[in-house]
Amino acid sequence: MADYGALDKLLHHLALGSSIRAEMIHDIEKGMFLKAAPADLGRHVFVCGLARAGTTILMREIHGSGAFGSLTYADMPFVLAPNLWRKVSARGAQAGEKKERAHGDGIAVDQHSPEALDEVYWRVFAGKDYIRKDRLTPHKPDRDQITGYRELIRLVLLRTGKTRYLSKNNNMILRLPTLAKAMPDSTFLVPVRDPVSHAMSLLSQHRRFAEADRFTQSYMQWLGHHEFGATHRPFAWGSEEISGAPQTPDYWLARWISAHQALIETAQAHANVLIVPSDDLAGNPTLWPAIASRIGIQANSLQEIRALPERAAPQTDPALTKKAAALFSELGDLSRKSFG
Repeated sequence: MADYGALDKLLHHLALGSSIRAEMIHDIEKGMFLKAAPADLGRHVFVCGLARAGTTILMREIHGSGAFGSLTYADMPFVLAPNLWRKVSARGAQAGEKKERAHGDGIAVDQHSPEALDEVYWRVFAGKDYIRKDRLTPHKPDRDQITGYRELIRLVLLRTGKTRYLSKNNNMILRLPTLAKAMPDSTFLVPVRDPVSHAMSLLSQHRRFAEADRFTQSYMQWLGHHEFGATHRPFAWGSEEISGAPQTPDYWLARWISAHQALIETAQAHANVLIVPSDDLAGNPTLWPAIASRIGIQANSLQEIRALPERAAPQTDPALTKKAAALFSELGDLSRKSFG
């Protein structure tokens, strides 16, 4: 984002700054391309979970199989009109130079890299249902919204020439029970990371983006990313009180507990929601082949997955730490039932 010029910023504002304009552009895309789009045969893969859980690395590893179509950086900023944008733009013809993404985590991206972009659809067509001033809340997409999402998937498949869709979207956990039921032939992979290390990673990113410039803040909000930083709005289930300061590890540990209590219930209720232990992906030689087999791809040698760095907290509330550890253990049990 730091190297975006004036024209790039203008295009992003035009494409994403107005929901009405975004809907109109999407309607044009559907009118021009939807009839030619392949049927939705299911068997898609959705990677979702709290930010910093290893969702991006897992998604990139799966994308490397070549079996899936995804939205990529080349589709920005007209992510709701991928075929129309490809016709009028040269962006994406070449992958271009790889550059480390803004998170500073060593992940390099280019124009062909898949990214968490389909949240734009949910923000535009259902934002009022879950985006609040101080939080993001669970929501149950209605039939029309789910149909519309499937139409977007078909449009991406048309643009990519694939028959299966792959998405990474952390906000998906807010609508996971509804989508898991509505899309039973698809698989929802939920990476889970050691809670204390995870909380410290979230705190580190919150500090990194706390002083983001105005365009970066707009960019994050347009994409529905409120996980941390200046535009942070926590996930919150029910009427729970959100306490503590985001500048402390305990705040993020409490958010980890809240989210994973909900995820346990969802995984127990839906067989196509699978818990993936992120900390074991690089070191357990049987885990990646088990995941690949479950989603129907070849288990090639790992290219993207690497060990997540351990981040020890200087001090966390003992009660929170104990509760998080118990949840983490329960999540591990669920994962072993799915992958052995």
